[in-house]
Amino acid sequence: MSNTHPSEKGEALSVAGENLTILKTHQAKVPELILSSWFAVYTTPRHEKRIAEHFEQREIESYLPLYRSHRLWKDGSKVTLELPLFPNYIFVRIGQNERVRVLEVPGVQRIIGSGNKPAPLPDFEIESLRAGLYKCKFEPHPFLSVGDRARIKAGAMAGMEGIVVRTNNNLRIVLTLDLIMRSVAIEVESTNLEFVESVTQRATAS
Repeated sequence: MSNTHPSEKGEALSVAGENLTILKTHQAKVPELILSSWFAVYTTPRHEKRIAEHFEQREIESYLPLYRSHRLWKDGSKVTLELPLFPNYIFVRIGQNERVRVLEVPGVQRIIGSGNKPAPLPDFEIESLRAGLYKCKFEPHPFLSVGDRARIKAGAMAGMEGIVVRTNNNLRIVLTLDLIMRSVAIEVESTNLEFVESVTQRATAS
């Protein structure tokens, strides 16, 4: 036999019902949190900062990496500019049901993906970029893939061309002397390489 008064039973059921409602509400929000991912958004040229402001106004989480560029004007004056590290791109962290909100922002062209399906970016890539941007010197550089043909821009080997390879965590360029059919690999900084020809271009040409 229960010693609980009828009115107490009603209160207990009421409290339990409230707890159940809270639990259900919490559970309903969990999937949205899990599904929130970072995506790359392609924008109108030179409108990245303005678009980032629109995202902030609409409470859409975004990240626009900037780097400092020192410029010398024709009148001799020097100025430091903060420019997008990846021109035409902004990163946004959204759930599946927020894509339309992003595409409605003026200046947004599309969310990067495969076909019509946006492709999420690994969280660690964005977080690592955020953490390292203020500790290291970053600046834009032409995209180089392993197998691309590149030219050394400065130093004793300036002007030499070769194929980009990667050994462990080091970027190297393989230089070939066709006359004697021998190659050498030189470790270089990516900033000291300039793009010449991609693997795809060579395959098409052949």
